[in-house]
Amino acid sequence: MLSFTRVNKSFGSRHVLKDLSFDVHPGEIFGFVGSNGAGKTTAMRIALNLLSKDSGEVTWQGRPIDFASRQRIGYMPEERGLYPRMKARDQLVYFARLHGLSHDAAVASAEKWAQRLGIFERLDDPVQKLSLGNQQRVQLCAALVHEPELLILDEPFSGLDPVAVASMSSVLREMAERGAPVMFSSHQLDLVERLCDSVGILADGRIVARGSIAELRDSGDVPLAIAVQTTPESLRAALAPLGVSVSADPLEGTGDAPSEAGVTRALIDLSGGTSDQDVLRAAAQAGPIREFGPRRPHLTELFQDVVVHDADETTDGAPGTDASDGVVQDEASTAQAAASHEPPTTEPAAH
Repeated sequence: MLSFTRVNKSFGSRHVLKDLSFDVHPGEIFGFVGSNGAGKTTAMRIALNLLSKDSGEVTWQGRPIDFASRQRIGYMPEERGLYPRMKARDQLVYFARLHGLSHDAAVASAEKWAQRLGIFERLDDPVQKLSLGNQQRVQLCAALVHEPELLILDEPFSGLDPVAVASMSSVLREMAERGAPVMFSSHQLDLVERLCDSVGILADGRIVARGSIAELRDSGDVPLAIAVQTTPESLRAALAPLGVSVSADPLEGTGDAPSEAGVTRALIDLSGGTSDQDVLRAAAQAGPIREFGPRRPHLTELFQDVVVHDADETTDGAPGTDASDGVVQDEASTAQAAASHEPPTTEPAAH
């Protein structure tokens, strides 16, 4: 299990992580989401010891992460650490050798993962000749080539086409089924909702919501969604005696609530104690009921509720960056490349 316990980190007067605590269990795919600058990249770098923390503890399998344990972690940084002029094959073999594989084992593993991720035919191309999506596939191969026991991936789906997203999703599920904890950050919340077993929403350096998708969708007051073959005015008049709050369905016109001629869609707030059956009977007086049931929010709506709509929200870095961006870049070394694939200033000789 990967555990963060009351981790704090500041850059000067900027407090980036504030008592950050969460766990990622074996076999669990954990989605780490938050606004730009919320501290996601900082937390991931601290887990790899690429950044020091001010206080708190990060452990894996009950022990602090050191160089030996880091060798068994697959890490994919947000800023892609690939050598542009080096062939993809040589690069993957190089990273595998850094993790202790023999040359033959490194070649076999590089080819296996390249085949899995649909990049095999381009292995002999220099990375700079590849599209951004294919560079992304090579980067994920580099995180997997040593068969890691823990995966930490920063924005792994950025820039991928749907075919590549499906391939990468399949690989992450496979790694989790083998028992590896899988932690990744992403702004693609619909993908996070489909793929993850659990999610942590980070805001202002703290986890503000944590749980399985089902737990998060069931948290708080769940409104009642209703579709009635009538006019909006007639539906409101029928429900007025109940004293419930009636609002337009914000999802109308989407796959969750398709628009239909002559049908009024609405959300009913039941937090005042009115029963759904009372609403059903009253609404039926206005016209035939087409749909009726609880509307559990999707992850995008939950995210907006706890982050975007927070009037006191603050960011920890410049827009579009994490507060630690630029800090690690100057510290990149061959030793770090073994865990992070962030390259030194010169490329290694081809193997």
